[in-house]
Amino acid sequence: MSELKDRLRADLTTSMKARDSLRASTLRMVLTAVTNAEVAGKAARKLSDDDILGVLTTEAKKRREAAEAFDAAGREESAAKERAEAGVIADYLPAQLGEEEIRDLVTSTIADLGVAGDGPRAMGKVMGVVSPQIKGRADGAAVAAEVRRQLG
Repeated sequence: MSELKDRLRADLTTSMKARDSLRASTLRMVLTAVTNAEVAGKAARKLSDDDILGVLTTEAKKRREAAEAFDAAGREESAAKERAEAGVIADYLPAQLGEEEIRDLVTSTIADLGVAGDGPRAMGKVMGVVSPQIKGRADGAAVAAEVRRQLG
């Protein structure tokens, strides 16, 4: 079994004993999403830590998007709950890259590939190299926007 899944389960038990309902409910949701991912498809399988990080990233993104939707609808209390859940999930994700780090990574990748003058046609090449490096550490849309900006 993966270490990350064991950690999630242990933290769920701890939060239940401490009566931390927000953390407990969020960890239950995350563990349910992990279980659903394990049984999805034709055959059940055990997820690796990288796969679980992918599930955590997806769940965090869902919370961010839900919070934005609740804000737009004027439902601040629901938005705050979604943000709090996203904060709990963020505890299990690797440190996120900042804008400057993303910019530097994209700049160096474009230089390494030698596609600086190719324009938007080189987007796929650059994203193909950058995506594995940022997995779980940055939002793909933000990276794609930076690649688009630098390629012109």
